[in-house]
Amino acid sequence: MSGRRVLITGVSRGLGRAMTDEFIRLGHTVLGCARSRQAVAELAERYERPHRFDVVDVANDNQVAGWAKVVISEDGPPDLVLNNAALINENASLWETSADEFSRLIDVNIKGVFHVVRHFAPAMIEHEEGVFVNFSSGWGRSVSPQVAPYCATKWSIEGLTRALAAELPYGMAAIPLNPGIIHTEMLDSCFGESASSYPLPESWAKKAVPFLLELDHADNGDPLTAPV
Repeated sequence: MSGRRVLITGVSRGLGRAMTDEFIRLGHTVLGCARSRQAVAELAERYERPHRFDVVDVANDNQVAGWAKVVISEDGPPDLVLNNAALINENASLWETSADEFSRLIDVNIKGVFHVVRHFAPAMIEHEEGVFVNFSSGWGRSVSPQVAPYCATKWSIEGLTRALAAELPYGMAAIPLNPGIIHTEMLDSCFGESASSYPLPESWAKKAVPFLLELDHADNGDPLTAPV
């Protein structure tokens, strides 16, 4: 379990940042990306090599391709890929959601996962090892009003990941993960004041990171939920 190379998208805040801190605290190498230049610069200053942090928009296939090429050539293929980056729509009925907002959720929440898998999987398959954990949601297995676009993307991640699991060679795994309900900015946007009654990302990561490190080919294709 020691010395794992962990690739995490969306490391600038929330679960991504909390996982970054906890994986590094436990002695693992984090290869992370985010759209925020400021956040990436702060992480790079705090955590020097062998950790690396890059400005990447996962919705942009060319950016992900370039990132993957550099990461694989300089650091090798990751052992664990955590597709965490995601957006949520502003609370609204589906017909009140703008086309641009809906498209952006599709681009980040679905296409972003596809881009990362597409560009990192070949090197991982060549080494015949590695685990993809694609972050789903409770709303990837149930629904609520006002968040239909987000639900649609997370239901998609469930299907995409379970199909990927059937395609990977023995020894690898793809797992759709419901992280549970955690008090993040995303939760604030849809739960309002009641979001504060849920655990913070830092406390969630203390249990979730060891759980993630234990995942292997025996879990391939299983829709799992992180401990809270």
